[in-house]
Amino acid sequence: MFMENEKADDCKIEINKDEDIKRVIAQHPCYSKEAQHKFGRIHLAVAPKCNIQCNYCDRKFDCVNESRPGVTSEVLSPQAALEKTKQVLEAYPFIKVVGIAGPGDPLANDETFETLELIKKEFPDVTLCLSTNGLVLPERMDDLLRVGVTTLTVTMNAIDPEIEAQLIGHISYKGKIYRGLEAAEIMVKNQLEGIRMAVEAGLVVKINTVLVPGINDEHIVELAQKINELGVFIMNVMPLICQAKFADRTAPTPAECKAVQDKCAPYVQQMRHCRQCRSDAYGLIGQDMSQMSEERRNIIKVDMKKKSSCGKE
Repeated sequence: MFMENEKADDCKIEINKDEDIKRVIAQHPCYSKEAQHKFGRIHLAVAPKCNIQCNYCDRKFDCVNESRPGVTSEVLSPQAALEKTKQVLEAYPFIKVVGIAGPGDPLANDETFETLELIKKEFPDVTLCLSTNGLVLPERMDDLLRVGVTTLTVTMNAIDPEIEAQLIGHISYKGKIYRGLEAAEIMVKNQLEGIRMAVEAGLVVKINTVLVPGINDEHIVELAQKINELGVFIMNVMPLICQAKFADRTAPTPAECKAVQDKCAPYVQQMRHCRQCRSDAYGLIGQDMSQMSEERRNIIKVDMKKKSSCGKE
């Protein structure tokens, strides 16, 4: 969506990773803009429950034309997710990443960890990826490490609780519902602590930030500076999709998104090729095979085999 006028980021941060992590990054289409054309990912929709309500989130709708977070055609059981993974990886070996991104928050669903355990046992060489809002990230860090997650995305839209409070309706935390500034303070505190723990544990961390004009557009560069301090690898500034409580707001233009990315680039590498995928998407970024005909999937399969053969010559 925002690849026009794409330029090299100005960020000069040195990233020191061992060889396994370098391989993971090189084969992850979200973490490497070169990988997006060579490698794919599969999202397994096994996590329906969510512990927060964002003002821009609506998980109710699903049609073949929808490409946005929170959408899935069905919620899978862990065993069904394993079977789907077997079928997809066998048919499309260019898919190297297995991720869980919803349709709720993966860390609020025990099925997430059951699924990842099954996947890791069956496919020990795949990269396991997970996306979360970060509310319970500190307390579930041990579980993430136990099941073998190596790449982690945290959606974080502000480090100022006053701004965060405008973006969320409520949170459900330790058996209690919180709203307003109190909810935002808990949210930001837990996100920052969870990110710090993840980086220290050796996970490669990406931050997703929803750009909401008039609320956090002038604040996001402060967030970029903070996550730079924490050692985050890459940041993804995404445009608001106007729905739910924010249905009447105005989405940012591509130029506005690019301007924010450019301001953040000196502090943290920017992901500029995001397509805001469904939680059941698989294939290459921008080519969601879950919504394609069998004929179209076969064309992509043949094309990727040709590219793979050329790369070996």
